[in-house]
Order: sequence, then C-alpha cells, then structure tokens
Amino acid sequence: MANKKKTTARIPTFKTYEEEALFWDTHSSEDFPEEFKPVKVKFRRPLRIRLAVPLEQTMVRQLEKIGREQGIEPIALARQWIVEHLAPTPS
Repeated sequence: MANKKKTTARIPTFKTYEEEALFWDTHSSEDFPEEFKPVKVKFRRPLRIRLAVPLEQTMVRQLEKIGREQGIEPIALARQWIVEHLAPTPS
C-alpha cells in the first residue's frame, strides 16, 4: 500500500477585503493548522472601581464643549482632570 502524504491547505492571497471576508464566511481557521502559530497574550488588569459623579447639565455641556475642542471624549477629559488634581505633588 502506498504511503499517502497529507497535504495541508494554504490560505489563498486575496485581492480585496470583500473577497477575504467571503472566504472566511465559508472556511474555518481550523482548516489551516500549519498557517497559524500560537502567541502569548497579556491582559491588563481592569480599573478597580467605576465612579459615578452626578453633574448638572450645564457642567456636562461644558465638559462636552471642552472635550470637542481638545479632540477627546468628555469622560476622558473628566478622568484626566481628576488624575491631574489627585496626582502626588513633588516635594
């Protein structure tokens, strides 16, 4: 009996993202075991506490306005200000 060599499938080269999306809609990465290699992933710890701070609507609007001017979300701006004001001061 002849010894049959198992050939592994190769992922084709795609011309467009749409072509690639159609391919992966009908195929599994498990069909291509030799094409992938394991990687180590390190996850950051999530923030420990979420703090809800009640604010007047006028303050929220001010945060939104300043955030737009700086190109950041109001929540990021509020966090930035809190961190800046609570950061240890140099002695």
